[in-house]
Amino acid sequence: MGNFKLSHLKPLLTDTTKRWLGAEPFRQSALISYYAIFSIPGLIIIIIWAAGVFFGEEAVKGEITQQIGEAMGQEAAKGLENLVYNAYITTSSWVMKIIGIGALIFGATTLFFQLQKSLNYLWDVEPDPENNLKKFLLDRVSSLGLILVVAFLLLISLVLSSVLAILSDWITGNFGDSAYFLMEGFDFLLSFIVISLLFALMFKFLPDVEIQWKSVWVGAFATALLFTIGKTLLGIYFGMADPTSGFGAAGTVILIMIWVNYTSLILFFGAEFTYEYAHFYGHPIEPSPHAKWSASKILKEKQAENM
Repeated sequence: MGNFKLSHLKPLLTDTTKRWLGAEPFRQSALISYYAIFSIPGLIIIIIWAAGVFFGEEAVKGEITQQIGEAMGQEAAKGLENLVYNAYITTSSWVMKIIGIGALIFGATTLFFQLQKSLNYLWDVEPDPENNLKKFLLDRVSSLGLILVVAFLLLISLVLSSVLAILSDWITGNFGDSAYFLMEGFDFLLSFIVISLLFALMFKFLPDVEIQWKSVWVGAFATALLFTIGKTLLGIYFGMADPTSGFGAAGTVILIMIWVNYTSLILFFGAEFTYEYAHFYGHPIEPSPHAKWSASKILKEKQAENM
């Protein structure tokens, strides 16, 4: 249908909202938040190990704690730090270490595995039952690969943020405070690019579909924009409302579930926007070789043909 025009935005958002509401986003986000509780400690530990090889584990821990603190507050950051500490493998037995590492990898990849299932549901595809075992192994490997990509992106972000911090001190000392805000803008832009890249990788490689990069980049940019706005609003909400004040020791877990629930809703809206954008501009989306269209999609298409 040609290039994007501002007049296309309204029908795109209307169709996206209809698909999003029809895909049970609240149930899907609740599932993701449930699995996140069991997956996040292992996920963070693997990221710390992977990125820590190059930048040092303590530096990576500090960056992760800072990012979590900015998103969910310092109490949540401390609570999550304790969860990660308790999940660390400290035994001297090699057998137990291997078992522990295997359990961490399985737990960490479960979150992305469930996220893949949710995206498949939103995009009307399902795995081919004839390839169940092969598909299961491929999904776990791709989920682990995505975790390592997250670690790599964090590493790049750490390096560039450190460079920007050094430059910021030098620029502020030589050019005054006005230049400081320019460096803060560069830091924000860097963070936005990293988030957009992460969403692009999710939309391209997690769902069992073949989708063109041109649709993926637009959808990832839109999702990153929504995520940035949502993260800011959630930070204000958590700071003012303190929704976990009545849960005592379980407050950290509840806070993580609330945050993941809300951000999953944003992610799913972005995924539906990506799907609608591809269809609106005639960019093909097809099931992967080991997947097929869902029965509900096929039924809807048959009903539309008979009308």
